[in-house]
Amino acid sequence: MGEIYDKVYKESIDNPEKFWAEASTKVHWYNKWDRVLDVVDGHYRWFVGGTMNTCYNAVDLHIENGHGDDIAIIYDSPVTNTKKTYTYNELRDRVAKTAGMLSSHGVVKGNRVIIYMPMIPEAAIAMLACARIGAIHSVVFGGFAAHELATRIDDARPKVVMSASCGVEVSKVINYKPLLDEAIEQSTYKPVKCFIHQREEAVADLVEGRDFDWAEEEAKSELAACVPVDAIDPLYILYTSGTTGKPKGVIRSNGGHSVAMKWSMDNIYNARAGDVFWAASDVGWVVGHSYIVYAPLMNGCSTIIYEGKPVRTPDAGAFWRVCEEYKVNVLFSAPTAFRAIRKEDPEAEFLKQYDLSSVKNIFMAGERCDTATYEWTKSVTGKEVIDHWWQTETGWAIAANPTGLDPMTVHAGSPTKPMPGFNLQALDADGKQCEPGVLGNLVLKLPLPPSCLMGIWEDEARYQNSYLKFYEGYYLTGDSGYIDKDGYVWVMGRMDGVINVAGHRLSTGEMEEIAGTHPDVAEAAVIGVDDELKGESPMGFVVLKSGANRDHAEVVAELVQLIRKQIGPVAAFKIATVVQRLPKTRSGKILRGTMRSIADGKEWNMPSTIEDESVLPEMTEAINALGYPKPKNKDI
Repeated sequence: MGEIYDKVYKESIDNPEKFWAEASTKVHWYNKWDRVLDVVDGHYRWFVGGTMNTCYNAVDLHIENGHGDDIAIIYDSPVTNTKKTYTYNELRDRVAKTAGMLSSHGVVKGNRVIIYMPMIPEAAIAMLACARIGAIHSVVFGGFAAHELATRIDDARPKVVMSASCGVEVSKVINYKPLLDEAIEQSTYKPVKCFIHQREEAVADLVEGRDFDWAEEEAKSELAACVPVDAIDPLYILYTSGTTGKPKGVIRSNGGHSVAMKWSMDNIYNARAGDVFWAASDVGWVVGHSYIVYAPLMNGCSTIIYEGKPVRTPDAGAFWRVCEEYKVNVLFSAPTAFRAIRKEDPEAEFLKQYDLSSVKNIFMAGERCDTATYEWTKSVTGKEVIDHWWQTETGWAIAANPTGLDPMTVHAGSPTKPMPGFNLQALDADGKQCEPGVLGNLVLKLPLPPSCLMGIWEDEARYQNSYLKFYEGYYLTGDSGYIDKDGYVWVMGRMDGVINVAGHRLSTGEMEEIAGTHPDVAEAAVIGVDDELKGESPMGFVVLKSGANRDHAEVVAELVQLIRKQIGPVAAFKIATVVQRLPKTRSGKILRGTMRSIADGKEWNMPSTIEDESVLPEMTEAINALGYPKPKNKDI
């Protein structure tokens, strides 16, 4: 165990061009590339000179190979009580006609198209249609506020926008069209046309001359053929979540993306043609791009588009119902989804109603997977739970357990080892490599492997300053952590998640991990707050499991002792409180930075990606009850 991995990983680092040239043979090319890798001013361009088409690789290729009647997309919407499947033949026809619709309205190779959609098949169809004709899509999370959509319109300057009349969140209908209208009103740049998919839950009014009924236009359009594009042509722009001010648009290329997606499906997820792959995320995030739409379809899998939640649609058995009904082979979601299920159903009573025998593995990513969530999920499902770590910027896993190549021993809290092409290191503040087990800044020694960002859309300075100038010759991940003596990676959180308490560097992620082991705690968040004596002090927030009717002060006292016992008095963990819920983004990430700003009495703006704005007043009240922010120049 590990010998195959060691050999493959070493080859990818020592001879990346040879390694990725071999991997590229799994992709269909119209013309083979001239050079595997070309480096220009910190930009890593893979398969230069090659021409291909991402949509062809994801759809048409399977039809030509005789698999047109296989199921490509399974749509399951508990919020609208809708279920539907698309074969590869059916998907190809819808995509080709939608691409024809775009072409008939003047969209050509290189034009940008913003896609502002809920979790419905048309979202994936729009993405594939753009890829089919070489247009560059930029998916904006459905229901984003008008201002945030406007900033992305101004940055991407799309020729057209593709949207839906509404989305549905549990039992609430979110009207998208008024948000889109307001965004276009606010934006300096004006899209020429908008295509609106009308949903029966809310039919939108169309602006004459600008807005078109998607279904009507698609129905009268011709089937469009795939357009060959250069491997280094952009496939899409994706704006990173949590962006304030000018958005940061990550650019992904066609060729390198396709090669990495294929490699990851075979070797990380062990998902083969005919398997059912379910990434329970949203197409608005990078997970949705990579593992709802592109990678599963490229590998001939059936992918699930799920318009629902892990709980409340209708209950905490929602995930298990989908797994049984569609015989899911690989399940992939964020730890926050499983924490939500655990909070509502700590004894996993709902799970007992369903058969998970088809599931091979459960993957988690999107945030650090705490040990408590890992252990609970593994215990109640009986499945191997695999944490893996990656970013919007990389597009696929930096570190993972390669279950299709050489499965390794899982260590709770670790995303296992670096994947081929990712030369991962932990460096100290002076740029020196940390000893095994020593906390540092996690970086990637250049070059970056295929599918990593080509740059930031029309902002070269930001690309260089954000990623390449912190340590010369390295890409800065922005995460802190360490690599142990066995080569396992331990990601402890963002670099600003390392706090300095009286000269001691401590990980708030480690404190969260310990707090999560308390039998009454469903989830925890620890932030660093200003301390005039110690520099910083940790402040903890915990959500209790359903049915944990404990005295809050007793729970906090137990947490203080628990962290003191495992880290020591140096942790100085004394400030904590029980809350009903934590502020999170729509993708499930805890808004620790905003919580810290509240605690430190600093100005803060409502995050554009927040799931529920009403939670921050609750958090402010909880922080105030702790006596924060502290008056300046007073003893603490």
